[in-house]
Amino acid sequence: MDTRVMIKLPQAVEEIISQINDAGYEAYIVGGCVRDTLLQKEPNDWDITTSATPLQVKAIFKKTIDTGIQHGTVTVMKGKQGYEVTTYRIDGDYEDARHPKEVTFTSNLKEDLKRRDFTINAMAYHPDAGLVDSFDGRKDLGAHVIRCVGDPRERFTEDALRMMRAVRFAAQLDDKIEEHTLAAIRELAPSIAKISAERIQTELVKLLLSDHPERFRTLYECGLTAYFLPEFDRMMTTVQNNPHHCYTVGEHVLHSLSYIRADQSLRLTMLLHDIAKPETKTTDEWGVDHFRGHQERGSKMAEDILRRLKFDNHTIAMVKGLVACHDRRIEPNARAMRRAIHQIGEDYFPALFEVEKADAMAQSEYQRKEKLAAIEDGFQIYQKIKEDEQCISLKSLVVNGKDLIRAGVAPGRELGMILEQMLQDVIEEPSHNTKEYLMQRYVP
Repeated sequence: MDTRVMIKLPQAVEEIISQINDAGYEAYIVGGCVRDTLLQKEPNDWDITTSATPLQVKAIFKKTIDTGIQHGTVTVMKGKQGYEVTTYRIDGDYEDARHPKEVTFTSNLKEDLKRRDFTINAMAYHPDAGLVDSFDGRKDLGAHVIRCVGDPRERFTEDALRMMRAVRFAAQLDDKIEEHTLAAIRELAPSIAKISAERIQTELVKLLLSDHPERFRTLYECGLTAYFLPEFDRMMTTVQNNPHHCYTVGEHVLHSLSYIRADQSLRLTMLLHDIAKPETKTTDEWGVDHFRGHQERGSKMAEDILRRLKFDNHTIAMVKGLVACHDRRIEPNARAMRRAIHQIGEDYFPALFEVEKADAMAQSEYQRKEKLAAIEDGFQIYQKIKEDEQCISLKSLVVNGKDLIRAGVAPGRELGMILEQMLQDVIEEPSHNTKEYLMQRYVP
């Protein structure tokens, strides 16, 4: 134990540890909260581990929730905040690369830390006893190394998702994966197929939202993407012999991830924006590659992939829409921009400009300045349209269905056609968006 390490705990966490200690049991904060605090980051959660059994924990506190009592976890409520308290345990054999067949409670903290995934997550801390670091996690943290606790083959055989977690932590912390750990990932990559789409999705999003989303490359190099995103593997081997490009499709995608902000829909869009290029590639008589129609086909492929990975409907709609129009060229004038916003949909603006910029930055330098200037011009035109509150959809048209009904237009197809005619008129000329003009011109 290292008593020189001092970690400031939230009052509620100190109280929980103190109450467990007063009842005659050990208690420590453990795992990610210790790691993050040592990195001077604010932990998302404060997990507590204890020698007390779940029933003993429940007897100590007034309000608890049986979160995962069969695996030793009880949630202790402090006000409206819950804190997970888990009994020291030894995992039995893993039969499905996901869950232990049985869990045995133990009174030995080191035995509990031994079963954890990586050394940087296998540290515990007590306000009086200090840091418990039996596997040199603090040393690995300082050296920026992701290393399994014990034999990496055993850790990954226990839970195959740990292979993706290793890559995700490397991306989040800008660390390297220790060579034996990396070799075990390559060897055991096929076992990721046993993991549910929901768990894979969670790790994928965390990696993509990290400061180094380009580390997605490691998933490919280790053979993991072959089992949950084989379409990406095809991109990595698809050459783009075209003056606008200097990378394979996959490398272009990886570079583009670094040029867009850490938003789930935007990062997923960049990951999938060229997903159909391998399917649509043609080469002309001069040896130049083309990918005609990859946007529309890619939109459908992106939707299928995101549904396969159990993403929510909002994310799917945003990504498939942005993929469909990411390569659309909008003339640099207000009229064309209003038409495009109406046709594409307001929900995809201004995100589309961010996607276009990231796409251009990850291409060759051929015409890059001109491309970026055109994107910026388009954005400025869009901003002016928004600032002036110009009409680009029925919801901002000054005339609505009730106005037409009051004027004697029967509800139905004719009413809808009149509103659409009015809207197209106003998109062409914003000053026409007045009731007097529109009613006089379009109502019989």
